[in-house]
Amino acid sequence: MKNVSKLLSFFYILVLFGACSPQPSEKKHPNIIFILADDLGYGDIQAFNSEGKIPTPNIDQLASEGMRFRDAHTTSSVCTPTRYALLTGRYNWRSRLKSGVLYGKSKALIPKERTTAASLLKTKGYETAFIGKWHLGWDWTLKDPAVDVESGSSPADFDHIDFSKPVLNGPNELGFDYSYGLTASLDMAPYVYVENGKVTQIPDKVTIDEGEYSWWREGPTSPDFIHEDVTPNFFERAYEYIESKANQEKPFFLYLALPSPHTPILPSAAWQGKSGILPYGDFMMMIDDYLGKLNQTLKNAGIDENTLVIFMSDNGCSPAAGFDKLVEMGHMPSGIFRGHKADIYEGGHRVPFIAKWPAQIKAGTVRDETISIVDFFATVADLVDYEISDSEGEDSYSMLPLFDVENKPAEFREATVFHSVEGSFAIRKGDWKLILAKGSGGWSFPRPGDPAEENLPDFQLYNLASDPSETRNLQAEQSEKVEELRLLLTKYIQDGRSTARAPQVNDPYAGDWKQTWFIKE
Repeated sequence: MKNVSKLLSFFYILVLFGACSPQPSEKKHPNIIFILADDLGYGDIQAFNSEGKIPTPNIDQLASEGMRFRDAHTTSSVCTPTRYALLTGRYNWRSRLKSGVLYGKSKALIPKERTTAASLLKTKGYETAFIGKWHLGWDWTLKDPAVDVESGSSPADFDHIDFSKPVLNGPNELGFDYSYGLTASLDMAPYVYVENGKVTQIPDKVTIDEGEYSWWREGPTSPDFIHEDVTPNFFERAYEYIESKANQEKPFFLYLALPSPHTPILPSAAWQGKSGILPYGDFMMMIDDYLGKLNQTLKNAGIDENTLVIFMSDNGCSPAAGFDKLVEMGHMPSGIFRGHKADIYEGGHRVPFIAKWPAQIKAGTVRDETISIVDFFATVADLVDYEISDSEGEDSYSMLPLFDVENKPAEFREATVFHSVEGSFAIRKGDWKLILAKGSGGWSFPRPGDPAEENLPDFQLYNLASDPSETRNLQAEQSEKVEELRLLLTKYIQDGRSTARAPQVNDPYAGDWKQTWFIKE
């Protein structure tokens, strides 16, 4: 009996020791920070354009510590549509917004029932935050609900908004635990900060600026809203958020949507004249410095290793930045690519894309697969093992396999679709890009309706491998390729998706649909 008793005691000690010993913990999901610049061109970052005239040492360092994607795109060449695709994983033209952008009084574009990258991550235990420029519409409380302020264009229309009441159907209803930002671009009134659905201070004055590069539209402005301080304010709040979450058990997702270098171009006094070119160059250098501080904040907080940082722009550089003058000075905001913001050409939607995640991504690496901002949704879903349903992320492909530089997928995605400010389409498959428009579809020559368009072919076909600057239209010689791509785009439109799941329905639109080439005979 003594031997049995000793054996039982020994067994008890082993069990107790095992229970007290550290157990292998489940690997923590990475923190995720998505930084979206506004109107920053492919050629504005020296890591992507070695001949650029604007020093960007901190963004270049981010690239050297992570992975550069040299064939990355936005779904649209303007603000609102791109932001829609980022959060929903769905092409922007499937929403009610078929062209153009929203404004400061616009109603919410994303219904609260739709899954976003933020709401997806919340289901997997993430804390989520939005800081910056929203530009996806939200619903102001009106003094008289019967008044239509969205379509009004007079500064007096803002008098119908009750700024003391909650803002509805904004970031908090779409998956963000915390939100702080402005409604649209920094040149679009009203100029107020909204924190968790409430205006931080009631507007007490009307401001306007009509400078060459610093202009903004007339509109109500809050005492705590100073245009020059908005970009620094957003960065400082981002630093504070990172530091506050660094030692918590839960991972976090921070969407930092910059209002810059979009107009108004407002470099602080310390940066004015630093670039030696235009205020745009000074503003870029200021933003680069703040991004360097964000990168250092992660390192100081001890969370750099398992934090995925993505840096991207929402479209190409704007002509309002002094695009033509910059070119004259030897700086090419679009690099070798044709066009700029608003255009269907590469300069409108090909943008810098950097992904840094030291735990998974090898430093200093490069990928040349064609990716899109719409792919962020499926990427985070893949990252946290979230199963996407048929009605979610209809156009999103996971980039996660591409973060492994040794992985050489035979085909990342079948094709990618782009859209211009005027609603013109383009589709890219392999090296071939078909544009369903006579000209730029945007603001560069030839613009829609320009007499120069009259004698041009209806379609444009370019081989980007041999002609990345889109100078030789091959539609006449390659009619079969034109038809192949046109039919594929038609399928994507009519199926309500471009990924391989059950067909969906695009949102209805008001008015006439400008293009008819995709309608079945």
